[in-house]
Amino acid sequence: MHADSRYDVFIVGGLGHVGLPLGMVLADAGLQVALYDIDEGKRAGIRAGRMPVMERGAEPILKRVIGKSLHLSDALSDVGHSTLVLIAVGTTIDEDLHQKSEPVLNLVEQMTPYLDRGHCVILCGTVYPGMSKCLNDFLKGRGVDVHLAYCPVRIAQGDAIRELHELPQITSGFTETAVRSAKALFKRLGVETILVKVEEAELAKLFTNAWRYIQFAITNQFYMIATQHDADFARIHHAMTYRYPRGQGFPRPGLAAGPCLVKDTLQLATLHGDHFQLGHAAISVNEGLPNFIVQHLRRHFQSDLTGIRVGILGMAFKADIDDVRNSLSYKLANILRSHEALVFCSDEYVKDPAFVRKEELIATCPVVIVGVPHSSYQDLVVPDATHLVDLWGVIRPRSRRSDAGLSGPHTI
Repeated sequence: MHADSRYDVFIVGGLGHVGLPLGMVLADAGLQVALYDIDEGKRAGIRAGRMPVMERGAEPILKRVIGKSLHLSDALSDVGHSTLVLIAVGTTIDEDLHQKSEPVLNLVEQMTPYLDRGHCVILCGTVYPGMSKCLNDFLKGRGVDVHLAYCPVRIAQGDAIRELHELPQITSGFTETAVRSAKALFKRLGVETILVKVEEAELAKLFTNAWRYIQFAITNQFYMIATQHDADFARIHHAMTYRYPRGQGFPRPGLAAGPCLVKDTLQLATLHGDHFQLGHAAISVNEGLPNFIVQHLRRHFQSDLTGIRVGILGMAFKADIDDVRNSLSYKLANILRSHEALVFCSDEYVKDPAFVRKEELIATCPVVIVGVPHSSYQDLVVPDATHLVDLWGVIRPRSRRSDAGLSGPHTI
């Protein structure tokens, strides 16, 4: 640490989905960590040891470190009292599909009066290719001679605490000091580091999320084709994957959303225009699945959903978490309402006074759609008369054969 440093690590964006768990595990590893964020609404709860979002195993750690080795900073100027600065925010796409680098650059510009030659700055968020170099040039152009590293954090929401201690950390930097400082930091968490060039690190993070998003698009497209042929995709999936090594890892269809997969695919698609056709196609398929489901329900009910009670089980963007960012369940609900269906929503983790209990939803809705495969849905019993849309195959109907891989008593 510097002679006047109070903190080993200062995290900008420290109360977010990346910054908070990262700060907690570093503080739990014995470092003095400060978190800075413009989101004031989370501060009181975090100070009291309460997690603002679901993260398995996180709250005991938070209670253990808050106010001891983990601190909440009210001022960006505290950057000057730290040795390492982590920026846990990244670039996004605006409504006109343009890359948004200004928020990151403006943030760094506010930090520049407090940075000196001894600082190492580590960018941890997802950025488009070339953004790290842009930031490095930006700093040098203002006479700020710091050591800049790019180390994308690849954690999944809900499993962040475990994965921060298990996943190898992609590491890159513009100077040897930057790389050495980043490797030493993540060594505190007991993980391997993978050293690559800066732009390779940027692409690795984007490619990982886009690849997974495209995987979901392939299986969703296959599901649509099978449905149009009046074939049961659950049986097809079982036939393709059962004891067939090359079929392992083939996902089930479902509403694939969330804040990262579609955003990062869109970043690549926007950056490379017509040269990333797979990305454009994946977005079209995955974002089009809610409308496909509704159109097939309309065919089943002779094009009229007026007044029909439709229940959606699961409003988070993935199973067993409470995060609704970019959840396609909400898009599905809006499309159903546009066709004058009576829509009822339920979720095990998302708190909303308008939601109903899952038992009430199943008992009162003749149409039930599984939006997200929360594990608690596996024990639900759906009446045989219910029109069940369960792409995930999470609900086991009473008459299900053990080798059939069926997804429900009635599917679209």
